[in-house]
Amino acid sequence: MNKNLNLLSLFSGCGGMDLGFEGGFDIMGTHLSKTRFKTVFANDIKQPAKTAWSNYFTRKGLSEDIYRVDSIVDLVKKHKDSGDVFPVDIDLITGGFPCQDFSVSGKRLGLESDKCHSGKRITDDTPNGENRGHLYRWMCDVISIVKPKMFVAENVKGLVNLADVKSIIEEDFRNNGYLVVPAKVLNAADYGVAQSRERVIFFGFKKSALTVQALKALSNETITDEYCPYPLPVDGEIKLKSVLSGLQEPHESNDLSQRKHSKAKYMGAHCQGQTEVNLDGVAPTIRSEHHGNIEFRRLSKENGGRYIDELNMGLKERRLTVRECARIQTFPDDYEFVFNSDNGSVSASEAYKLIGNAVPPLFAYHIAKRIENNWSLYFGTDDR
Repeated sequence: MNKNLNLLSLFSGCGGMDLGFEGGFDIMGTHLSKTRFKTVFANDIKQPAKTAWSNYFTRKGLSEDIYRVDSIVDLVKKHKDSGDVFPVDIDLITGGFPCQDFSVSGKRLGLESDKCHSGKRITDDTPNGENRGHLYRWMCDVISIVKPKMFVAENVKGLVNLADVKSIIEEDFRNNGYLVVPAKVLNAADYGVAQSRERVIFFGFKKSALTVQALKALSNETITDEYCPYPLPVDGEIKLKSVLSGLQEPHESNDLSQRKHSKAKYMGAHCQGQTEVNLDGVAPTIRSEHHGNIEFRRLSKENGGRYIDELNMGLKERRLTVRECARIQTFPDDYEFVFNSDNGSVSASEAYKLIGNAVPPLFAYHIAKRIENNWSLYFGTDDR
């Protein structure tokens, strides 16, 4: 029987990557099989992320104790002092390091970010190398501490055309004794996600753990399909109409995540997020921004709405609900995003941000299955 492959998750957010790598969830009427990956450590700096993560994953058998709310900088420093922060016997590390400084919708300061690792403004006494744009280097530190067989890193597409940032990051990852295949931009829409969401993916392999054949194949300038870690696109485009099918209008629903939606008014086509989604296509990128920038599910006729039949039925102009955003991101319906329990609460505003920050679980699942299927090819039959 194949053993579990222990996964250490960094910059975990509400667990989109974790969910995809674990598998075992339902999406669009299909059950995705459980994988061999098991999350044994997760981390994010924001408490609402842990609250949402714990509320879902503890029902799936994981312990909330494995989730650490802290900056990766502070975690690395604590581990170097005490040696007991990061677990041993890790097979794979995942991490979507912060993207704000590389995104085309931001200031694009890249490695020269004006924010430190805690999210606060850089000050004169902020140590060099602790700004937000350098946090991938602290991920490198975790890799050097834990020494997994493999790592997967994710960021926005804008990183690849920001000066020489991509090559610098690849070289820094290589400095840990890892073979890093050329990073590639993938679009989640090619993997069954009804959303145009382009992300750059980095794969790194521990050289000493690879088989002789895998080391040779992955070192080639052109990697053969057999050894390539990038998943193949799936056939057909998923239409937004089918993804949102079956959801009641907010005032009719008992799902708190479907009942909650931004009440921000239409501000004119010149502003971001003031467009109506196209049900016969895919959604634009679901962003982690203020609720006033969430796209509209339906615009009124005077604001250019196209779904006149819905308007004639008495349905009103409104923005996407939290649940609609979650479905577009491929989270299962049993993942609660807005709730108030004895173990904590998550507001609609916080939920929008968590969902927009997440890796679509279905996208992550395709990456995970490709790695799982190739694991023995890369590392031989001795899994641990």
